[in-house]
Amino acid sequence: MHKTYSASSLGPDGLDLSQAFFRPIHNTAPPSQTNRHAKITVVGAGNVGMAIAQTVLTQDLVDEIALVDPMADKLRGEMLDLQHAAAFLPRTTILSSSSDYAVTSGSDLIVVTAGARQNPGESRLNLLQRNVALFRSIIPELAKHSPDAILMVVSNPVDILTYVAWKISGFPPNRVIGSGTNLDTSRFRFLLADHLEVNAQDVQAYVVGEHGDSSVALWSSISVGGVPILSFLERQQIPYEEEMLENIHKTVVEGAYEVINLKGYTSWAIGYSVASLARTLLRDQRRIHPVSVLARGFYGIEGGDVFLSLPAQLGRGGVVGVTNVHLTDEEMQKLRASAETLLELQSQLGI
Repeated sequence: MHKTYSASSLGPDGLDLSQAFFRPIHNTAPPSQTNRHAKITVVGAGNVGMAIAQTVLTQDLVDEIALVDPMADKLRGEMLDLQHAAAFLPRTTILSSSSDYAVTSGSDLIVVTAGARQNPGESRLNLLQRNVALFRSIIPELAKHSPDAILMVVSNPVDILTYVAWKISGFPPNRVIGSGTNLDTSRFRFLLADHLEVNAQDVQAYVVGEHGDSSVALWSSISVGGVPILSFLERQQIPYEEEMLENIHKTVVEGAYEVINLKGYTSWAIGYSVASLARTLLRDQRRIHPVSVLARGFYGIEGGDVFLSLPAQLGRGGVVGVTNVHLTDEEMQKLRASAETLLELQSQLGI
């Protein structure tokens, strides 16, 4: 009988190559013991929350979905609207509650989209403090009813609120993530694919750091069909302008603002983004997504606990590890500056 080997042990003398590609998350908890039954809770029945719920339902990712929102009439209306489509959807139990978090009990994944709206003239710090107060009221209830769940924050500012959710929940860091720059990266790949006239699925590219103005586009690691783009252009002596690259990144950062200005809100793209993350997590697909994770100790980020987006391998237990992507000195400097921006805001919250 011949002994078979995992593909991860193809290094010299059976070296496990996965240890070289990924750095593990510290102080982790193992994945919860679960059967094939899967449950997701979506907190917040606004445009984003319902787009996520609808996308999750149509992709047959769960057996049960719970919706939570304080606006009882709207919530019931949304639930009924989805239930009435039962003949056209995979069989899924849809539950809802405006006040009783027991409906969320036993969730495998909790997606938080709830957040206070910014008032005219309100400072970013004051808005943050109101969102912290909101999270203090909902996160403990969610953690109590689903202590083994993975907690995913979508509410903005997503990186800081993911940190807040982690501190309040008491969950291990591998089970708290933010949607981060997963959608920014999708926009980035779309723009690159559009420029190069290829399918976006053949473009490997990441936006990391803050989900916001200080995000970092990792130009040095972009590849199309396995071909590193910038090094290819240099070898072929094909000129390109730094300004062109910056304009593409600027379009990525401003993408959400453009959609909001045109239709009043964003919904479908973030719905598909979160559904993609849910599929990777619940089905243990071990795919790599740029999501907001506890970044201290990675890529030279020190000075405090901060959540920001890094290319992370995700599975049934949450964050499996962070990818060792090579960064240029300039990219490393920008990433650390992004972390410092977030740390400065966090320091004012008193968490």
